[in-house]
Amino acid sequence: MRIVFMGSPQAAIPSLEQLFTSGHELVAVYTQPDRPSGRGRGIAASAVKEAALNYGLKVMQPESVREAPALQQLADFKPDVIVVCAFGQILPQALLDIPPYQCINVHFSLLPKYRGAAPVAAAILAGDEFGGVTIQLVRKKLDTGPLLAGAAVPIAALDNTGTLMEKLSIVGARLLQEALEGWRRGEIIPRPQDEAAASYFGQVNKEEGEIDWTKAAREIWRRVRAFYPWPGCFTRWKGKQLKINEAYIIGGESGKEAGCVIALNGEAGLGITTGAGVLGVKRLQYEGKRDMTAAEFLRGQRDFIGSVLPG
Repeated sequence: MRIVFMGSPQAAIPSLEQLFTSGHELVAVYTQPDRPSGRGRGIAASAVKEAALNYGLKVMQPESVREAPALQQLADFKPDVIVVCAFGQILPQALLDIPPYQCINVHFSLLPKYRGAAPVAAAILAGDEFGGVTIQLVRKKLDTGPLLAGAAVPIAALDNTGTLMEKLSIVGARLLQEALEGWRRGEIIPRPQDEAAASYFGQVNKEEGEIDWTKAAREIWRRVRAFYPWPGCFTRWKGKQLKINEAYIIGGESGKEAGCVIALNGEAGLGITTGAGVLGVKRLQYEGKRDMTAAEFLRGQRDFIGSVLPG
């Protein structure tokens, strides 16, 4: 098959690699335009662009695939199928109509649960035991298309969005290959989604990472995991941002007000009281500093114990 691939972040690379080694013809790779990135705001390419160039593939970066020139250029590639994985642009109907085998999307949830831009964070926030991957046909309305295949993946207590996404991207790549072959041979009958079971979780913004210490430790712990590596969960101390990068739950109550920093025995280092329970902190990052263990942080900030956050 002649395949056009559309994707941008690191999580899309396993699917790209699976297609590259599958024996199909990858005629073009579409990804987001280069953007300012990092503290220095230098221009950076997407992870998919870098991988595609390493494989010697043709890379296209239109600002919008909705524009007539971009649509014509895509049609000129004569793709049999378009595979999409976290591309970052909404596809118009004119694009969906181009390939005879339609457009196939790799979505990182068990649809119809968690349609939208941040399904992995949504599963962790909800405390789900399983996340998953769905291979679906793309329709104009986001993530509503018929299902070709799906697979569940356990969510471990140590998983954050970064680690769970890595697992899902690998499973998704293998599932994509199976679904693509079955779809090409006419062996898969697409299943419509159950709209009554559908849910939506949109893009996460930076403000959602701010910690409310009056919430229960379990809820805060889930947020720390769901929002790592981006946008991160944070509080404030001495007027600067303090990110909590890794944490765990400690049972029982301290008798102190929410947000109070307490010392813990052993290597654990420190905990922070919440509205219900104590949040043990393993790793944190002070504004302008590197990520460090709680013990490392306390060696440099001895007056942190006894503080009340945010402060």
